[in-house]
Amino acid sequence: MLNTDKKYVIGVDFGSDSVRSLVVDASTGEEIAGAVANYKRWAQGLYSDAAQNQFRHHPLDYLQGLEECIRGALTEVPAGVAENVIGIGVDTTGSTPAPVDEKGQVLALLPGFEENPNAMFILWKDHTAVREAGEINRLARTWGGVDYTKYEGGVYSSEWFWAKILHTLRQDERVRQAAYSWVEMCDWIPGILTGTTDPKILKRSRCAAGHKAMWHEEWGGLPSEKFLTRLDPLLSGLRDRLYTETYTSDVKAGDLTEEWAKKLGLLAGIAVAVGAFDAHMGAVGGGAQENTLFKIMGTSTCDVMVASKEALGDTLVAGICGQVDGSVIPGMIGLEAGQSAFGDVYAWFRDLLLWPLEALQAEAGMTDQMLQTVKSRVLAKLTEEASQVDPAATTVVALDWLNGRRTPYADQELKGALVGLTLGTDAPRVFRALVEATAFGSKAIMERFKEEGLSMDEVIAQGGIPGKNDFVMQVTADILGLPIKVVKSEQSVALGAAMFGAVAAGAFSDVKQAQDAMGSGYSRVYTPEAERSKYYQSLYEQYLQVGEVLEDTLRAL
Repeated sequence: MLNTDKKYVIGVDFGSDSVRSLVVDASTGEEIAGAVANYKRWAQGLYSDAAQNQFRHHPLDYLQGLEECIRGALTEVPAGVAENVIGIGVDTTGSTPAPVDEKGQVLALLPGFEENPNAMFILWKDHTAVREAGEINRLARTWGGVDYTKYEGGVYSSEWFWAKILHTLRQDERVRQAAYSWVEMCDWIPGILTGTTDPKILKRSRCAAGHKAMWHEEWGGLPSEKFLTRLDPLLSGLRDRLYTETYTSDVKAGDLTEEWAKKLGLLAGIAVAVGAFDAHMGAVGGGAQENTLFKIMGTSTCDVMVASKEALGDTLVAGICGQVDGSVIPGMIGLEAGQSAFGDVYAWFRDLLLWPLEALQAEAGMTDQMLQTVKSRVLAKLTEEASQVDPAATTVVALDWLNGRRTPYADQELKGALVGLTLGTDAPRVFRALVEATAFGSKAIMERFKEEGLSMDEVIAQGGIPGKNDFVMQVTADILGLPIKVVKSEQSVALGAAMFGAVAAGAFSDVKQAQDAMGSGYSRVYTPEAERSKYYQSLYEQYLQVGEVLEDTLRAL
């Protein structure tokens, strides 16, 4: 029989391909049930063009997926749980902004804009705004005023808020005329749930604003009107239609509306926390603390650290994706970095190898089922064979910038490379080099933090790769030279969102209390092998040298 004294919270995690929900016991962190809803339009390849680095999400995918995944999870819980849910926390990918009207309605939901990609959410990995990011960086250094990128690692990225907005305003006059303001997805979803999408009252995420929109208390919020209009007169007046105040995710965004309570099968009036980005809430769900590097390892990586204000002092960590007061744990400085491609690098190589089979499928008499069986086994076989290759017995060195470089020093014009190929190079050796390259990219991030005086004793990992690919994780541990703990919960991002939902609902006084009570612990630890780590240090130096030699060439291609 259900204990009616128990209270529950729901974490909702919006990813690149799907949205998932997790129903959690608010007192223990026990995961009661979960469900995933795929984005239907995204799955059909609509509104995106990989060749142009354009990736867009239709807001209906979010709204329909939100309803589907929460209702799906609630069908799996014991009777009475839904009535005892007290809070909801929401995380999303980012920076993922969209244009809205005066009521906060995303333009793609309005007549005449339903099929316009520029009226939709611009996904984090959309790189169409490379030119605009370059202009922001140049102006920030030369205009004679504040360098608004200084808390963003000193380099503004095409993956972020202002670059995407400016690119869209330049490209699409209809959207430019109709867009009253712009919202991050992590702000819009809580706004939808609480009926507070109006841009004038919508509570904006400190995490999103600080890391991606150059918001900081030092200059009173967002970059000045003077800076923005000098960047481009098309931005004139937009600052006043955005926001000044921002909020950490332990704050309540509002109460669940009657409309959405009915859609989701919950009680109206429960707390909805201010949203944040997935990596930051995931770090909380995974037990983030000082002197620990938290890595979410999937198609890309997002790397997060927290530091006390006293430990960080006046240090500005260059080349990362921002340092923001309260973006991870309120009261501490959150530092973000990451790689624009990690698992995507392996998927690219798999698809490259499969191309002849797909092109000759009919001629070879292969059924769709046969082709899918091969596709599902390629990475496992590559992993098996690559793990047997002595790293000292291969000459191949790879650069992992197949989707540009996010950290250190964001540069989306860079491309990947393979060097040292011979007639004896086979697929397992290339795959091993790619795995090593992604781990070297992780090491470059870690070294950037260390160079600024931040110490770390261990790495905590979560995502689609940890716990599923021992080879990748062991290589990464060997290259980083630190133990890597794998979070026990397979949904630590949604678990982190649930923790914030619990705090916003008043179940805990702060995030640390929620972490202590609801944390899942760790399933295993990958320990670096001393001799292999020593060898990889020299190979890492080669990786850096190759990158330095090829950077300008790769950028120009």
